[in-house]
Amino acid sequence: MNALFPRDTLLLITRLGLALLFLVMGWGKISDFSGAVGYMIHAGAPLPTLSAIIAIVAELGGGLALVFGVLVEPVAILLSVYTIATGFIGHHFWTMSGMMRYDMMIHFYKNISIAGGLLAVAATGAGRFSLTKKQIS
Repeated sequence: MNALFPRDTLLLITRLGLALLFLVMGWGKISDFSGAVGYMIHAGAPLPTLSAIIAIVAELGGGLALVFGVLVEPVAILLSVYTIATGFIGHHFWTMSGMMRYDMMIHFYKNISIAGGLLAVAATGAGRFSLTKKQIS
């Protein structure tokens, strides 16, 4: 890597960028829990109240772990699986038509792309700027 963007700096930026989505969405669910449960019902999530609680724990907990660089590899893998699962539950474009199909297709494939980024973080680790300070080779 060049001196302008060393690897550890890019890993920190990547972790913060990926974490932002989870933190914003998790905070939204915890600050409007009844709305989150309502969304889970609308999306057809199983056990809507429990699904909302799991989403909050995954999003806030996982987001904070990414920010601080704690257990990054397993957390990134779990968030990747979570993100793909939420894509299938919340963005099932194959059941829709017209503009709604197009909109949900974009969201679904964004979830797949985010999962790919999370797997890249799992493969590289947190880098030097983390609480775990695990170095990548």
